[in-house]
Amino acid sequence: MRALVFTKRCLCEILRDPITLFFGAGFPVILLILLSVMNLNIPAEAQMTMFHIENLLPGVIVFGFSFLALFGGLLLSGDRETAFLTRLFTSPLRARDFIAGYALPLLPLGMAQALLCVCIGFVFGLTPTVHILTMLLFLIPSVLLFVGLGLLFGSLLGFRQVGSLCGALLTNVSAWLSGTWFSLDLLGEGFKTFAYCLPFANAVDAARAALAGDFMGALGYIWIVCIYAALACMAAVLVFRQKMKG
Repeated sequence: MRALVFTKRCLCEILRDPITLFFGAGFPVILLILLSVMNLNIPAEAQMTMFHIENLLPGVIVFGFSFLALFGGLLLSGDRETAFLTRLFTSPLRARDFIAGYALPLLPLGMAQALLCVCIGFVFGLTPTVHILTMLLFLIPSVLLFVGLGLLFGSLLGFRQVGSLCGALLTNVSAWLSGTWFSLDLLGEGFKTFAYCLPFANAVDAARAALAGDFMGALGYIWIVCIYAALACMAAVLVFRQKMKG
């Protein structure tokens, strides 16, 4: 109950900034539309398999989740730099309550972002199947991963540093190491192995496998994402607890 009360406040703060909200939800959609239109307007023999809607959609959705990290990190770090959190430390809220309060509004926001991209996918030939629901289920750990990373960085860094790290570095890392825009095989076996040691490529491949109906294949990728998501969320709680004590 303590976390839910704080969640309501954080949700109001997020909705109070419609420009940032529109950018986070709208940019992946615009990107999906532009790449799909580009792929449709080139000769069939020259079309890129990576940009077929079944391959492109999961990658764009996972890339869009990186903006959740930016939202969460900026909100938390902004509260840390004011007296707001200092006053709240006198309340019975614990570190896990604070992190839950920041995270819970971002989870439905991420799933709404995914649903919006799916609706755009229907326009470009995505076949409505039950596997779409399976893909959405397998996207939940990815949402938790980016939310956890954002709150971890928000607990560690200041407002400007979070903007630079999550807004520039994390979005680029998740884009280039996820295999969304090109096959990781093109960069050599060593780079591909390194990329699959991180969660981003595994998150995209899990969503692609789920969308294709390969449930067991999706399980082979998603466990890595779950481990990283759990570590990011636990680290955010521990770091925030240390900041409270300080």
